[in-house]
Order: sequence, then C-alpha cells, then structure tokens
Amino acid sequence: MYNNMKQKSIHKEGTIMEKSKHYQHGGDLEAIEEYYGIPRHKLIDFSSNVNPLGISPKAKKELAQNLDLISTYPDRKYTQLRQKISKYTGADFESILVGNGSTELISLFITLIHPKKSLIIGPTYSEYEREIFLTGGKAEYYPLKEELNFQLDINHLKTYLSDDIDLLVICNPNNPTGSFISQKELAVILDFCRSKNIYVMIDETYIEFVENMDEVTAVPLSKTYDNLIILRGISKFFSSPGLRFGYGICGNPELIKRMDEIKNPWTINILASFGAGIMLEDGEYIGATKALIHSERSKIYNTLKEWKNIKVYKPSANFVLFKLLRDDITSSMIFEKLIAKHMIIRDASSFPFLDSRYMRFCFLLPEQNQKLLDALKDIIE
Repeated sequence: MYNNMKQKSIHKEGTIMEKSKHYQHGGDLEAIEEYYGIPRHKLIDFSSNVNPLGISPKAKKELAQNLDLISTYPDRKYTQLRQKISKYTGADFESILVGNGSTELISLFITLIHPKKSLIIGPTYSEYEREIFLTGGKAEYYPLKEELNFQLDINHLKTYLSDDIDLLVICNPNNPTGSFISQKELAVILDFCRSKNIYVMIDETYIEFVENMDEVTAVPLSKTYDNLIILRGISKFFSSPGLRFGYGICGNPELIKRMDEIKNPWTINILASFGAGIMLEDGEYIGATKALIHSERSKIYNTLKEWKNIKVYKPSANFVLFKLLRDDITSSMIFEKLIAKHMIIRDASSFPFLDSRYMRFCFLLPEQNQKLLDALKDIIE
C-alpha cells in the first residue's frame, strides 16, 4: 500500500498531469499562467488556503520602514521572537524552536528521530510522507472514513498503532477534510502513544482559523507530554508564505536541545524574524481575520448544504471539501470550466483516498466567494 500511495502523493500532487491536462496544486500561479496562458493577476485563487486580507498592515508598514535590518545578522537564538511566540501561544519559552517554514522543522524532527515506520492520518498533506521516505523510513496511512464525515474514530485508530510504529502524524485541523480532533481527544491519543513509545507530530498550520481554537490546540498538552511536537507557521493565517517562517513547540528538553544542535544557524532571515514578531502582536488584524473567516465559512457551508448534487463536509478551517454526487461530472471537468472563468479551486483527487469526485476551495472575500458559488451552482446544480 505504501508504494502505491507514495507514487500517488509525491508524483501526482503538485504537477500538471499529461493525461488529465489540469493543474493539481494550489499556490503556483506561475505554472497555471504558463499552461493556460492566463495572466496571474487575472486569476482568483481559491486553492492556496491563504488569508484573503493579505499581510498584517502593521507588519507591512514596519517592514517597509526597517529594510536596513538586512545589513545585520539575526539573533542566533531568536530570543525576542521566541518570547513573542511564547506570549502568543502560552507555550514555555524553552519549548520553542523556530525554522525556515514548518517544512524545515518537519524535516528536522523526522531526521532526528528517524522513524522506521510511521502512521499518517489521511487524506492529508503529502510532505510528511515525503520526509519520512527521504530518511529511509516507511509510512502507512490511517484512512479517515468518508461515512463518518472524515471524523476520527480513536478506538479504531488504536488498532493501527502497533508496536512497530515509531511516529504518528496528525494535521489538526486537517487539510483537505476540514475535520478536527479536540484537545481532550488528543490527550487520549497521546496517552496511548506514550505507553507504546510512539512520537506524535501535530501540524497546526490552520489552527488559528478554528472557531473554538482553545478547545482544539495541543499547545497546553506540550507541558505534559514529552512525546509530542507541535508545528505552526505564518503562511496561511498571516498570509505570508513568502517569508518562510515556522515554529515548533516541544516539551521534551532533550529533544529540543538536539534539534537545535543539528539545525543550521540563521535559517530565518532578519525580515522574516522581524515581521513574524509584529504579526503575532497585531490583535486588530487577527480579530478581523477570524471574524471574516467565521462569517464566510458559516454562510458558504449553509449554502452548499442546500445543494442536491454534492455532499459537503463541515469545515473548521478556512477551506471546505465537497463530494460530487453526479455521475456525469468530475472534479477535473469543473476545474477546467472554472479556469475558463479565471477562478482556481483544488481538484482534491491528488490526496490519498480521494478521487475525481472531490474538490476543495478556500474562503476569500465575500464578493469573490459569491462569484465562485454562483459559478459552481451553474455547473453542478
């Protein structure tokens, strides 16, 4: 199963397929512009899951006024930035490690613990599997069940956590399903994994979009469980994928120390370090983002629920997954029709366990969202 899944997630996702002739992954407008001949500034991208408000106005202003920082080296320990992360998250200062996007920290952590066999809750982001594979490990997927609306059955999951599993990988809330695992449920999973000496890596890339975030985030659990690492970043909620900044939270002092020792110095540039610190303190921007996403998510979900030809899964982040119920239409067909209207949504068939009936799109500004809903309704209903 691993070999087949590896081929699907690594070779299929993120490419323009020769057979289906359409674009699979979000965010790379260059590839779409080249393939379809549509200037990127004319495309409305519902595929990349990035905050539609753009970068924090406060951070934008401060970055513009402090470009001379480029002439200086960052603090090797990023002390001030880690203090701001500690205040923002409530995590202990000593438990925080920063990196060049969460991708660097995923790679660093997996390289360090070198799991021989990992279990990934899927369908989900393919980078976890790729990093495990690159370090010589094997990965299997625990498939979330569509009939349970992709909600996790913890007791069933336990049956997959055999003695030869070294690492459990969870994206919470999960991309692309939009489902989440509560903090109380995570504690049950962590207890079970600790009894079997299994590390747990939780990717909280989309956690700030969750309405009941305090009941979902695993950060408070980092003070209790030494087999846990939590990963976050500023790419999605803070609309800053180009700055390449991420951070990890781990309550295991020895593990944090070892990760810091093998980590390359100054992997975060001075502007990313400076800008990220400002973003985390911009309460007005954070509040405006949450209000917009919560409002649009509710409106869009309630609208899609009324459609007869799709099944929509309740979203908890800034995107929604739906399943086509018509036999005469596929995700690739819808993708092509929307591209003709200069709109991009994600054909989710590149994710493990999903097929050509599934699509995902993120929430942008109200008028853009309405434009997409109108187009989708014309095609599907």
